[in-house]
Amino acid sequence: MMMLRIILVSILIGCLNSCAFLFGDEGMFPNPNGDYLEAALVPEMKIPSQLDSYTLDQLYVVPERFSSLAELEEVPLPKPIETRRREGVRIQSLNEKRWIVIDATPAQVWPLVRDYWTELQIILDHEDPSSGVMETSWVEVGSSNEKRHKYKITIEPGLHSGYSEVYIVHFENFNTEPVPLVVNWPEKSISADLEQQILTSVSQYLADRNDVYQASSSSLLAGSIESESKVNLIESESGEPILELRLDYNRAWVQIRQALETADVLILDSDRDQSVFSVQFAGIINEDDEPGFIGRWFGGGAEDIDLKDFTVRLFEDEGVVNVITEATGSYDDSRQLTEELLQVIDENLS
Repeated sequence: MMMLRIILVSILIGCLNSCAFLFGDEGMFPNPNGDYLEAALVPEMKIPSQLDSYTLDQLYVVPERFSSLAELEEVPLPKPIETRRREGVRIQSLNEKRWIVIDATPAQVWPLVRDYWTELQIILDHEDPSSGVMETSWVEVGSSNEKRHKYKITIEPGLHSGYSEVYIVHFENFNTEPVPLVVNWPEKSISADLEQQILTSVSQYLADRNDVYQASSSSLLAGSIESESKVNLIESESGEPILELRLDYNRAWVQIRQALETADVLILDSDRDQSVFSVQFAGIINEDDEPGFIGRWFGGGAEDIDLKDFTVRLFEDEGVVNVITEATGSYDDSRQLTEELLQVIDENLS
């Protein structure tokens, strides 16, 4: 028995020594966790002036407060830059109208769209970056030479700051007809299929290049497009909050409904003719788990949640749709809840 204990102790000591030999600071496989403390900065790559360097950018800059590093017990997980980030590039549609939504400013989207046509070797007949409009030259599509085709591209601010919308209209006429000096652009594309083809192609091009260009490429001339988003929270003359939508009424109605559904606000009834939604809302509930994180509870499902009745009304005036929220009962926190409901609608518009 004594001999067995001696053998076990010897084996244990041998294992400990071998662990130090293999994984200790002087071992064959030292712990690399603190190696980053000895990392040295290297000079930035220099590109000759005759070459394009737009893809080289400081996308992950080390903040100054981390210039003197101290060893961490464990590496913390990165926090998201935007907790409610929407998809980067997508195509939206309403009735027969389609457009691209992209999470980049019009000034950043403008050079991307220009590059798209350049790669196709299609000349632009007209460019107005201040209004976000460009028109292609006449082109042939497919093997048929019966018709000539032309596209108009319009870049507008998105619903929220930092987003853009891209619209495309297709126009065509017969090659046997004279080339029109001035094109009277229709509201809808002559060929919905050709519009869809270009819209899909442009959206894929933007999706492939948006991340690269976003931090480094923008147009100063097109910067004036993004002076104001299509959706803005403003105050009335009496100080009441109003959500202003610079959209046509049909789209505004659909967007408000989608925002309420996305936020899980319980819609009791809606009347499009009267421009009103009847909803139940419990307010914004702050969560203590994560600083700065806002959790929301809008619908039913819990007995301790105090749902209250509100109306959401739309008013159209000279091409602008204003949205207000009103409590249908007498609540002590009515003012706060109506403002929060309007904030929730604004944040869930997409």
